Amino acid sequence: MESTQKKRNFSNFDEAAAYILRLLSKQIGINSIFIAKNDGLTNNIIKVHNSGKELVEEGSSMPLPQSFCSLSINHGASALVIEDVSENELTRSMDITANYGSGTFVGVPVYYNDGTVYGTICGLDDRYYKLSEEQLTTFEMMSTLLTYVLELEKANDQIQTLTAPIVPVTKGVAIVPVIGDITAPRAQVIINHVLDKCSKESMDYLIIDVSGVLQINSVVGEYLLKLVNILKVIGVTPVITGIQPFMALRVPHFAAALKDVLIEANLESALKQLGFVLIKECKEKTDLH
Repeated sequence: MESTQKKRNFSNFDEAAAYILRLLSKQIGINSIFIAKNDGLTNNIIKVHNSGKELVEEGSSMPLPQSFCSLSINHGASALVIEDVSENELTRSMDITANYGSGTFVGVPVYYNDGTVYGTICGLDDRYYKLSEEQLTTFEMMSTLLTYVLELEKANDQIQTLTAPIVPVTKGVAIVPVIGDITAPRAQVIINHVLDKCSKESMDYLIIDVSGVLQINSVVGEYLLKLVNILKVIGVTPVITGIQPFMALRVPHFAAALKDVLIEANLESALKQLGFVLIKECKEKTDLH
């Protein structure tokens, strides 16, 4: 019998978070469910699902101590439930309470695997809302699921970075061998990795070798052009090697857009253009017997 269940594929944390909030909203029914991220100082609302009134605005932020989320973090791993924020001693004197009058708040911290706090997953309503033990357990389970998603995304970013390592040749010169399929998310990871490395080390030339790229499209081509342009702005001279014929066919404007960039067929010719000479040394072995 063929299964009719749809397979869920999430390309990043934001997509998984949005799905979790929609799922929670259907199961629990509280007006606003949201995920907040904090750095210990500021509470940033990352994702929101408002089923009725827009009680919480996605993208908004406030000082962490002034937020309900801070109370949840201080409470610990179990769900904090405040049945009426206007009456509870923890919240009635907070400035944010005036925005809602009375209402119910529930919050659970979201952790990384090492125990540090990412933020919170919370529910908010401007009316009294009674949550069952089962619903509170669901909130706590979703917090654990978000931890799992966070760690998966972190591991994926590390893998993507490892597949485009920056290999130093000599002082001021390095090579980035880009290997495998290039997707837009992976291209952005590579750009971030390269810029972070360039900001920490003095670099004059960066050779971007794309001979190992298996697939490219116009979106990915734009990301590579973006990297080249950013390198120019920060004073690093980009050198491109290994452009394959299929790249020119798939992304016709790619080569044309690189007309002011040094392009070589392979790494050896690129290094020669930069003044490097490869010398093969042969040592004769002497038989002492």
